[in-house]
Amino acid sequence: MNVYDWDKTIYDGDSSIDFYKFNVKRHKRLAKLWPAQVKAAADYKRGKITKTEMKTQFYRYFSEIDDIDNAVLEFWAINKHKIKPWYMEQRRDDDLIISASPEFLLEPIIKELGVQLIASDVDKHTGVHRQENCYGVEKVRRMEKLYDMNAMEYFYSDSYSDDPLAQYAQQSFLVKGNELKNW
Repeated sequence: MNVYDWDKTIYDGDSSIDFYKFNVKRHKRLAKLWPAQVKAAADYKRGKITKTEMKTQFYRYFSEIDDIDNAVLEFWAINKHKIKPWYMEQRRDDDLIISASPEFLLEPIIKELGVQLIASDVDKHTGVHRQENCYGVEKVRRMEKLYDMNAMEYFYSDSYSDDPLAQYAQQSFLVKGNELKNW
């Protein structure tokens, strides 16, 4: 099995940010949430709140989207071209995508790719995380519950924050754009 981070690894950009921008263009009323989102980001940077708390505050805008399921489908119809070609060339049926992005946001595109997914469990109507953000060591915890860690052949990520997971792979790669470097 090969394991991949999603954002900035096989997806060219950050899908959570891209989804936000997609929605802001369609719903100008989301601007009223900016002050709270900026405050949450500042509080996180100062160590006052956790990454999960910061993201929950950011994702509160989900409650302002009338048909979020349709918004997700429309988003992927426009943005699926951002999946990097190198991934599509080596994609395997037993691939696992593990991401901090919301699970409901990634599910349609992952289903289309025909691979497995572990992602952050976020309520699509409120933005509230149902469990810890799927980031860093939390990725290892989630994967251990479902898979044999020794089955991981290759691991790919754009960030050393994924080092806890990279340590389990037979070989790991750091992804910068379309360039793959040995971890």
